[in-house]
Amino acid sequence: MAETPTSPLEATLAYAEEFHTEDEILLTARQRGAEVGAPPILPGGGAALCFLATAVNARAVVEIGTGCGVSGLWLLRGMRQDGTLTSVDVEPEHQRLARQSFAQAGFSGGRIRLITGRALDVLPRLSDGGYDLVFCDGAQQEYGDYLAEAVRLLRPGGIVVFDHALWDNRVADPAQRDPDTVAVRELGKLVRSDERLRPLMMPLGDGVLAAIKLTD
Repeated sequence: MAETPTSPLEATLAYAEEFHTEDEILLTARQRGAEVGAPPILPGGGAALCFLATAVNARAVVEIGTGCGVSGLWLLRGMRQDGTLTSVDVEPEHQRLARQSFAQAGFSGGRIRLITGRALDVLPRLSDGGYDLVFCDGAQQEYGDYLAEAVRLLRPGGIVVFDHALWDNRVADPAQRDPDTVAVRELGKLVRSDERLRPLMMPLGDGVLAAIKLTD
């Protein structure tokens, strides 16, 4: 059960998050993730993924962090019907469960390419400028490297998206200096300073940072 908001700001954020509902397929995938220790993107962030995939008419999407399929379902629902999702994860068991979620939702195997491996080993093998959207939900300390790869992979007009961009409310607190928080904070600086990108920070879920690639 969600905690009762204690301030107007918390109530507003809770309202925004709960505005986006999930069906039984998404809820089942979410439960699978909780059971195996792979917490998925929250509903507000998932809805943002679906919206962005629709906005760019996404046909080719890369996902870093398959989990048990929640974010993949949101992405696939926003993509073109002939689109392909390439999803990378180090855990084959998570991907097995994700495949169950995709099948339950009616997405054929031809629309999904699951690659088991470390993202920074897999991404360099993917084509330059061949993707409409790249979603990153992997190791926070690798976020800066994911950004570099995403900019290479995206076509102009494509979008890179990061989950956990506020990292449990730690990023905004300069006193928080653990490695993961520092890495996410540095990601924000990298995105804002890159003239090839136009960024947007959304306080949905644990924070969603998106950026459009303007030019190569």
